[in-house]
Amino acid sequence: MTEAAELPPAPEEAREVFGDRFDDAVRYAELLAEAGVQRGLIGPREVPRLWERHLLNCAVLSEAVPEGVTVCDVGSGAGLPGIPLALVRDDLNITLLEPLLRRTTFLTEVVELLGLDHVTVVRGRAEEMLGKVPPVHVVTARAVAPLDRLATWGIPLLRPYGEMLALKGDTAEEELKAASTALSKLGAVSTSVLHVGEGVVDPPSTVVRVEVGREYEADAIVVGSTHGIAGRIFGSVAGRLTKRARRPVIVIP
Repeated sequence: MTEAAELPPAPEEAREVFGDRFDDAVRYAELLAEAGVQRGLIGPREVPRLWERHLLNCAVLSEAVPEGVTVCDVGSGAGLPGIPLALVRDDLNITLLEPLLRRTTFLTEVVELLGLDHVTVVRGRAEEMLGKVPPVHVVTARAVAPLDRLATWGIPLLRPYGEMLALKGDTAEEELKAASTALSKLGAVSTSVLHVGEGVVDPPSTVVRVEVGREYEADAIVVGSTHGIAGRIFGSVAGRLTKRARRPVIVIP
């Protein structure tokens, strides 16, 4: 049996959620099940649960996104949650940010095939994008990194009074508690855990919302360890932030 044959029919909820874009959602699911698996963007075991666990799980994030805003999907991977969000919200201006070429190639193909004119694909690391992409109202992410590390990448991309929406699982409350100090240092003024998609996905999708205040209102800029990937954050992001903000840097392991 081929990977494409393992893709189950779209559930009735998908027709309701995607509306006029339902056929495009089906095509996207097929692309994930075929090219996505072949290129190593998604595991073959995920194919039978693409609709409930991935497409619908991500599409319902739209419930938490304000109308007519700019969005940056950090570490977009195979386009989750950015592509489903784009399919249900043509009022948004969405950037899919992803560092790996094979993934951005796939994302570009999907965007062109589905005619998503309100979506732009950008290849690069979030920590290298400060000053290269316009600040956005909303940063989204799914399965990218623990919340404290994700915040060091996502929050600097926000406009004043923007928000980061991170799709998380059962550990959302724990991650939020563990990251509270780091989030405060980064300028977060409000945090909460939301549940979206009631009646569409079971269980509902869990979203951590982090809202920021005025730009560089934080007492300090918090970054990760200065080793490896976080070291690049320290050099390329924290240095520029502290220069503009005139704030000390606090390094967290």
